[in-house]
Amino acid sequence: MKETRRIDRVLKYEAHRVKVYEDILEQSDGTVLYYDYVKNRDGAGMLLVDEEERVILVRQYRNVEDKVLLEIPAGISEAEDKDTSVTALREAEEETGLIPERIKLIGNIINAVGLFDEHTAIYVGKDLRRGTRHLDPGESIDLVRLPFTDALDMIYRGEIYDGKTVIALLGYRDLKQRGLF
Repeated sequence: MKETRRIDRVLKYEAHRVKVYEDILEQSDGTVLYYDYVKNRDGAGMLLVDEEERVILVRQYRNVEDKVLLEIPAGISEAEDKDTSVTALREAEEETGLIPERIKLIGNIINAVGLFDEHTAIYVGKDLRRGTRHLDPGESIDLVRLPFTDALDMIYRGEIYDGKTVIALLGYRDLKQRGLF
């Protein structure tokens, strides 16, 4: 494998949430390559599971797909969040009005490592209690509660394909099978 190093990063565009750069790379043989890089804020999401093994997902419009998708509650981290669990707990309560008493980290992901730097921590939460639902301005979210096994089936039918949600569901299945949560 040729060694590669970044020789420059040039800001091309800045929006309210992301910055788009052009990375200029040089390989050990002198070849120069150009790659896009999108800087975004990190975030976290939470798969909520109730006492009947039903998952609570959010249904919301996503402009990238121009349609409504089913996802776990998730959002971007705030500067004051001491760790990703704070983000995940806040977003779960804001979007669903539910607060898990027990949580476990499934893992951290980068959805598109060849383009974005956004890291997303994925948690599962159980022993739910009522909190206060308070959506951000402009958010329109419906709650969907369905059996965990139905949600898994929806992955394989192509009905759930958001990366963080797929990983949350499959990760929770693995934790259950291993007796870890």
